[in-house]
Amino acid sequence: MNRQTARLFLAIWPDAALREQLGRHVEQWHWGAAARYASDDWHLTLHFLGALPLDSVDRLRKGLAVCFAPFELTLDHPQQWPQGLAILAPDPVPGALLQLQQSLAQALAFLGLKVEARPFRPHVTLARRAADARPPVQSIEPIHWPVSIYVLARSTGDSQRRYEILQRYPSGAH
Repeated sequence: MNRQTARLFLAIWPDAALREQLGRHVEQWHWGAAARYASDDWHLTLHFLGALPLDSVDRLRKGLAVCFAPFELTLDHPQQWPQGLAILAPDPVPGALLQLQQSLAQALAFLGLKVEARPFRPHVTLARRAADARPPVQSIEPIHWPVSIYVLARSTGDSQRRYEILQRYPSGAH
């Protein structure tokens, strides 16, 4: 990535209270040598936009505003994915989350941006390189996440502050 571009994505971002609940969940895992994410880095990606020119960010800020109704997401399914990711996912996936993700796909297409073809698998990544990590043995207490905002964010390339929120989009606004 050069200085004229930014790696951008759309996500829902937990507030401090939800990060605290996620932190209690994370402490129930056996991590081994996994590269755990800092609590400020936890989020659920809706769309990865890729490296885009910095001068396009203002246009994107406006064009990515979609109207949606607030909803609740229940994270209750810890998993270890084959790619070495330790994640927490909703099961089932709420229809309102799928609708928000689809509305944003339409906004991206309208802006002339490519939408990822692979299926949407909503999750919060807790750690990478987590092949030897083990999820909690007993069933977990579900984490209820009231979603009333999504964000446009960028990857910073800095391991101390991995992401920066560029724009917040509250429900009902467009």
